[in-house]
Amino acid sequence: MKPRHKRAAIIAGGLAAIGLASYFVLNAFQSNLVFFFTPTQVGAGEAPQNRTFRIGGMVKEGSVKRDNLTVAFVVTDTLKEVPVTYTGILPDLFREGKGVVAQGQLGSNGQFTASEVLAKHDENYMPPEAQHALDQAEIEKTGKTLK
Repeated sequence: MKPRHKRAAIIAGGLAAIGLASYFVLNAFQSNLVFFFTPTQVGAGEAPQNRTFRIGGMVKEGSVKRDNLTVAFVVTDTLKEVPVTYTGILPDLFREGKGVVAQGQLGSNGQFTASEVLAKHDENYMPPEAQHALDQAEIEKTGKTLK
């Protein structure tokens, strides 16, 4: 084999390896990508069915129902509400009327099944996505901008 052919084969092999590595990296990135949606967006049908995403807002007062390790509650942004079920141990700071972000999938019946629930960590903190969702809902509700 001539040196020119060896060089061409090495370059072609290198390009193939780079292409294969790029495919695996992009595929892993796509499968781990999780988007955030508000209850209003979920109600409008913007959230994907049978695909993992996050929903955030406030836990509606009086909506938490416990049955052993299964907990049902409602996440709201004051405009729309989404029922959520979660099986597992909730964070200690999970409370009604407080901010929450849940990760899971939306079923065809509109029920969100969470695989993970995140709660605020102090008196003044709310997840940024949830705070933005509540601010947007307040703007839509009242027509006034918040400062």
